[in-house]
Amino acid sequence: MTHRDTTPSHGTSPDRTEQELQESLAALADAVHAPPDAYRTARGEWLRRERRRRVILTVLVAVVFAVAVLIGLWVLNRAPSEPGVIFSGTGTGTGIALSARPPG
Repeated sequence: MTHRDTTPSHGTSPDRTEQELQESLAALADAVHAPPDAYRTARGEWLRRERRRRVILTVLVAVVFAVAVLIGLWVLNRAPSEPGVIFSGTGTGTGIALSARPPG
């Protein structure tokens, strides 16, 4: 790095540089012209993307719900078909009546 690289040139100041930059950007902004239907086009694209996002989310929720229901039905279908310990009583419905029988 030389002394010439770090020393500002004569006749330039931060205020002048900022002013020139503002003028350049203003000229560039004046040269840009949007098409008359730019807002309508941008809004239409945004609405399409929003609609698509909602449809995808709805489909995803429906698929997750359907998979959960199918897994639940599959688990219930795999349950043993013979009666378990809970349903192997004599039909009295209470454990007290079973213990009141005489031993033997």
